[in-house]
Amino acid sequence: MNKRKCNTAGTVFVLVQGLVAALFPQSSSRFVKKMIGMNFENASELEPKPAYVRQLRAIGVGMVAAAGTDLLLQSVENTDDDDESQTDEDTE
Repeated sequence: MNKRKCNTAGTVFVLVQGLVAALFPQSSSRFVKKMIGMNFENASELEPKPAYVRQLRAIGVGMVAAAGTDLLLQSVENTDDDDESQTDEDTE
């Protein structure tokens, strides 16, 4: 797998994770609670405060914006590479 495909796969993963955090912050907090529960006792008794849920949603929106921007920049870069390679072929 080349670098470009790995970068795109990582970006798509961040985009999906951001969508889940933005649209369903309670499920994200349950996931964090499960991960904390692996190392600490009584983690299941933790309840997220409303401010934490809002912060999760904001982080999710930021992740979607960053990943979306990266995907757009990658598509522009691919288009530029294709145009450049076609120009090289035309000059030969």
